This record gives sequence, C-alpha cells and structure tokens, in this order.
Amino acid sequence: MLGPLLALGAAVSYGIADFGGGMLSRRRPAAAVVGVTQGSSLVVLLVGLIVVGFPDTTAWLPWSVVAGACGAIGLVAFYRALAFGTIGVVSPISALGFGIPVIIGLVTGDDPSSVQLLGIGIAALGAVAASGPELKGEEHVKAQAVWLAALSGVAFGVTIYSLTRGGESSTYLTLVGMRVTSVTGFVIAALVMRSLGGVTVKDLPAMTAVGMMDVLANGLLAWASTMDLLSITAVLSALYPVVTVGLAAVILKERLKTIQKIGVALAFLGIGLIAAG
Repeated sequence: MLGPLLALGAAVSYGIADFGGGMLSRRRPAAAVVGVTQGSSLVVLLVGLIVVGFPDTTAWLPWSVVAGACGAIGLVAFYRALAFGTIGVVSPISALGFGIPVIIGLVTGDDPSSVQLLGIGIAALGAVAASGPELKGEEHVKAQAVWLAALSGVAFGVTIYSLTRGGESSTYLTLVGMRVTSVTGFVIAALVMRSLGGVTVKDLPAMTAVGMMDVLANGLLAWASTMDLLSITAVLSALYPVVTVGLAAVILKERLKTIQKIGVALAFLGIGLIAAG
C-alpha cells in the first residue's frame, strides 16, 4: 500500500509545483522560471549528496540524463502553455503523457488485477475529463497552448519512465543527474542569450520552493515505482491536474464545469479501485 500512497504524494507535489510555476511564468519567461527553479533545487540536492554518498553502480546515469533533458523540455512547454492558457485545459492535456509509461509497463510484464485495470482506466479518464468542453467552448484558449501542453505531456511521459528506470539503482543520484543535466542546458542557453529572463533576487524564494516541490515529486515517484507496478504508479502520479485545477479554482477563482467535477470524482473512484485490487 505504501507504493500507491507515495505515487499520490507525487501527484500532490507535482500539482502544487505546476500551479506555482505557472503563476511565476505569467511574470517571467518560462525558460527562466524552469532554469532558476531547477538550479536552486540542484544546490540543495548537492548538499544532500554529502550525506547520501555515491552507489557502486552507474546504471542510473543514462536514465538521469534522459529524464533531465525531457523534464526540462516538458516544464518549459508546460509553463509557457500556462502563461497564456487556461489551467483547466493545459493541465489535463499534459497528463495524457502518463500513457507512455503505462503502456511500457504493461508491455514489459506488468500484470495488474482486473479491478486495478478498471481503476487505471477510470483514474485516467478522471485526470483528463476537464479538457474536452473547454477546448470546444472557450474562445480565449489559444491553439499554441494546446500544442505546448501536448508536447509537455509526451516529455513528461518519457521523464516518468526514465525516472523509474534510474531509480532502480539509485533514486537520489537519478534526481541529482536530472538536475545537473537540465541546469547545464539552461546555463548554456543563458550564456548564449546573455539574459536571465528578468529574474530578480525577490523571485528566488518562490522559485526555490517550486523547484523543491518538483524534486520531492520526482523522488516520491521514483521510490513508488520500486514498490509497485509502473502502470499503477504512473497513473496515480498523473492525477496532478486534480490538484492544479483545484488550486486554480480556490486561488484564481477559475470556475469548475460539471465535467471537471465529475472528473475529480472519477479520479478518486479510480484510486479506490487500484487500492482495493
């Protein structure tokens, strides 16, 4: 039971990080927000590395590089989409990427029970239920936001799978490798463009908090994947749109449509079936 709980914890952490990052991206360029949030969290991870130490294996290394590159691409696309799109549209679309690790898990030998398979389907439906009516009925939703959200979903799906594979040898080193990879890319980009995107010292506390929530989510997901089937942990962690949309409703007063409320209910029903199976 601990595996599903950790995956749900990852979903909550992802949801909070995505909401905070999306709000920051309305004031600063998305690439700058991702670069600074990941850079600040890397400093914390490197300090922790003194305590954790290095394992004997380096099997985590290639997976951490893939996860870092795809995670950075996904976050930039996601935050950029949130900067001018509706959270109720962007977040559920990006969650579609969970299908990549789910399919890989099932193809490579995951064997969930019939009840759990039903729960996976219902939870997946709940995670994306908010996107349909708004895509058809909201004129202010730009097509670019939809495409960016779709790109982020694919990148997140590859990131999730790479995280779980790296976590098989070392969860912590996979997180460190992810951050080193992404931060290196952003440092090079900043040097080329000679700009930090207008980020100031006042932005650092909020950006550090967002970065650490993202690290926490990645760590919980990688840990959860060592305790349960990938197809299950991937779906449960992909429920983060429920958190993001909920925060948007409470803080930004974005109105939830009936289908969105049904989606939340379906998500919880799916969770219950997965746990029961």
